[in-house]
Amino acid sequence: MFKLGDKVKDSITGFDGVAVGRAEYLYGCVRVLVESSELKDGQPIDCWFDEQRLTDKSNAKAGGPQSTPPSRDPR
Repeated sequence: MFKLGDKVKDSITGFDGVAVGRAEYLYGCVRVLVESSELKDGQPIDCWFDEQRLTDKSNAKAGGPQSTPPSRDPR
């Protein structure tokens, strides 16, 4: 699951940008609206993708709460 504002990339088409919208449908389909950073005719391009097709493009996940704490050597 991505948060709005995350940088994402579609694993099939290579389209990348920022997640700006999210739609969750009755029978479990989740779609994410991705806005490109490139402009076409002076406007950004928006495309909807199934959430499972997207990968996190942001590598800057340092600091803050973590899902699993780092393990420590008990020596």
